[in-house]
Amino acid sequence: MAKDIRNVGASVRARLLQLAKASGQSFDLVLTRFALERLLFRLSQSPHAGRFVLKGAMLMMSWFDNPHRGTRDLDLLGFGDPSPDPMLETFREILAQEADDGVTFDADTLHVDRIREALDYGGLRLRVIASISGARINLTIDIGFGDALEPGVEVLDYPSMLDFPMPRLRAYARETVIAEKFQAMVMLGRVNSRMKDFYDIWILSRSFDLAMIGWRAQ
Repeated sequence: MAKDIRNVGASVRARLLQLAKASGQSFDLVLTRFALERLLFRLSQSPHAGRFVLKGAMLMMSWFDNPHRGTRDLDLLGFGDPSPDPMLETFREILAQEADDGVTFDADTLHVDRIREALDYGGLRLRVIASISGARINLTIDIGFGDALEPGVEVLDYPSMLDFPMPRLRAYARETVIAEKFQAMVMLGRVNSRMKDFYDIWILSRSFDLAMIGWRAQ
């Protein structure tokens, strides 16, 4: 018999509060990170898992034991139809996947907007409200299209914050992350206000031997 989701949610919320206090993190950000993790689990269990590749801050968090910079967003590279309405239906199906983890997603709050319309492929931004034992969490999912994936994707077992099943999904390689961030830095030049790109490259250079991960200057 499945556990009462209210009891699971209360337990999860209490454990996340304890984790936030022990690590000195914002409880709000811890709740958001956990809700995004469980969204990734539902994605990994859905028929749509092969259409998306994880990137961005949520991916960076999976590479480090200590908390990376906080995020309220989930960044994905998408494949297939980039139209808003089909993507909305896709995520309704993803969020409907059952998982006994205390997180619920309110499908009635799910909506989508176009972003990056100046780019060739553009992108989509979805927003949805999740809840954990009464705590409401606003989530944002940004989906880009048409980006290069050199040298290819990796299969990632995403570490779980608690003791729930880990999402297994496709993710950017470190080389791709670094290349994207360098490209943004070069293209934007002195008008670049994305300090997170500089920070991410700095922490990657301190955490991994860049000479060993298969990238080189051309």
